[in-house]
Amino acid sequence: MNTLLSRTLLLSTLLLAALPDAGAAPRSEAAITPMPAPVSNNAVALVSVDGEDRLYSFLGLGAGKRWQDISRAAYAWSPTQGQWRELAPVPVTQGRLASVAAVAGGRIYLFGGYTVAENGHEVSTPEVSRFDPRDETWTVVSPMPTPVDDSVAVVLDDRYIYLVSGWHMDRNVDAVQVYDSQFDRWSQATVFPGEPLFGHAGALVDRTLVMCDGVKLTVTDGKRDFAASDACWRGDIASDDIHQISWQRIASHPGAPRYRMGAAPDPQHQRILFAGGSENPYNYDGIGYDERPSAGSTRVQAFAPAEGRWDELPPLPQATMDHRGMPGRDGRYYLIGGMREGQSVSAQVLEYRPDSTTPP
Repeated sequence: MNTLLSRTLLLSTLLLAALPDAGAAPRSEAAITPMPAPVSNNAVALVSVDGEDRLYSFLGLGAGKRWQDISRAAYAWSPTQGQWRELAPVPVTQGRLASVAAVAGGRIYLFGGYTVAENGHEVSTPEVSRFDPRDETWTVVSPMPTPVDDSVAVVLDDRYIYLVSGWHMDRNVDAVQVYDSQFDRWSQATVFPGEPLFGHAGALVDRTLVMCDGVKLTVTDGKRDFAASDACWRGDIASDDIHQISWQRIASHPGAPRYRMGAAPDPQHQRILFAGGSENPYNYDGIGYDERPSAGSTRVQAFAPAEGRWDELPPLPQATMDHRGMPGRDGRYYLIGGMREGQSVSAQVLEYRPDSTTPP
């Protein structure tokens, strides 16, 4: 082979090796850009619009972590644009904390949350708003019968949205409220049999709900105490009645309970993921009820209902806490905003892929 041909082939080989693989997944740290502003305790969602998966963030707490930093902001990210875009604010009179979002029929439903006044007074709000990602319009729908915040929301059959337990004004409630997104009406399912909670996490695979941890309220001699719960519960929704749930206590996950984890279904492996959170329950500013600063976790665990087994998964790239969900699809999961080291409010998005993350 002549020298010129050899050099040409060598150069071609090097250029091909340097080109990105069209079928390869993007590097996780570059996949999703930071939001326009830091936000924590925000309601989050993923919706497929015209064949592309878009991420959304609504409401939450800004970087100052004071009552006046509670936000009405809304943001959207699409792979076509490759960056976050600020939307019109959520159409409520005040910013909200501890709202939760759920997707049904291609629309995002935003449930409740609570407001904080200058004097610290907190109010659980009943509003439910529906966001249509196609034309980016809002519609007010039927309010919650029992206003709750810091609840768990799961969706059955792309239609029924379950709100499980949560905080109502001055106490936790055991209600399981069911919203029918097709007919805009509410009903009640089998009540939650454990100690009522707020800040717990959970998700649904098929017709099985698994939820864990959170905070329980105890009152002794008139003194209120907020304590972490290490309880995990499984709820199986009857095949012939969406209101009948068979609850049973299951094994707690290994390690200490965590507050405000992200949770998501992993239908491919028939399991539910729990990620991040803090072992020290805290007020909205990240300072614990015990007055100690809280710290996030990198821990990720999964529960497989069919086997009744907990698995330890590779950790998150950073410790994080203060999440209201972990939307995902096809093996990719997203923790949007939240608090990082030193209770700092973050604009970053952590992408987690349990099947491709290198174990420690």
